[in-house]
Amino acid sequence: MQFRGGMTELMRQAARIQRKIDQTKEELKDKEVVFGAVGDKVKATATFGGKLSRVEIDPEFLKSEGLELALDAVVAAVNGAMEAADKGMAAELEKVTGGVKIPGVV
Repeated sequence: MQFRGGMTELMRQAARIQRKIDQTKEELKDKEVVFGAVGDKVKATATFGGKLSRVEIDPEFLKSEGLELALDAVVAAVNGAMEAADKGMAAELEKVTGGVKIPGVV
């Protein structure tokens, strides 16, 4: 089987896919994901665009467990939220690329 259209057509297809990827990233950059730590006593919200948008700490948890444990929970929640946002964006981009892994896209 021979590829029809040659290198020029292949480059056009690559450019179309890149535009779709860029458009998808732009559309999804503000989509949020929430990740909870310590039984959801601490929650972090991150966007698919890689920004932390909110951190919530249950005041009763802070009072009973103290600042140090609360801050450890914040770190865990933020890390979880950022990872979930990255995975969410990767899953959406995989739909655009048809499951083909493209280096440097995500």
